[in-house]
Amino acid sequence: MLVPGRFRGSTGQSLRREFQRICDEFLLSGVDVMVFLTDADAANWREIQSNERAKLPQNRLHCLILGVSDRNVECWLCADADWLGRKLGVDSNLFRCEDPKAHFEQAMALNRDDRKEREIAELVRSAPLSNWLANRSFADFYEQVRDLSQQRGCFVENLRDGGSSGPLAGPSGPDLG
Repeated sequence: MLVPGRFRGSTGQSLRREFQRICDEFLLSGVDVMVFLTDADAANWREIQSNERAKLPQNRLHCLILGVSDRNVECWLCADADWLGRKLGVDSNLFRCEDPKAHFEQAMALNRDDRKEREIAELVRSAPLSNWLANRSFADFYEQVRDLSQQRGCFVENLRDGGSSGPLAGPSGPDLG
């Protein structure tokens, strides 16, 4: 079962208390695995991951995945610049930069009112994720998903050993949510 989360960060609460509250709510909903995603912005993504992991409820770490994109999530979305350029019909070189966010938003015609979540979700579903593994922060996220899926008896495609590029969860096991 996939239970969507909520945006966090602007509540004014301490992050440690917010994480605990969110984890408690999810567990009451019957969630087996919780995935938290955040951006590193201009900081080192490993430092952000370490700092945020320290704020997570220690008694819930066994069922948590903490993905931290380097700089912003657009770095993951643009990890395969050639594929994305072809898919969006734009010059792939636009996405070959340290921070491709503005180029991605322009190519997707994103604006404040229309974030095009369905279109972006479809891009992710059809993306050659094995190519995204060249991005170290995405590779770390993928390894967390894969490790926890194996502990839970779920199928997550092995993209490292010549697996095809497709969804992270397949028909032979439940989606991690």
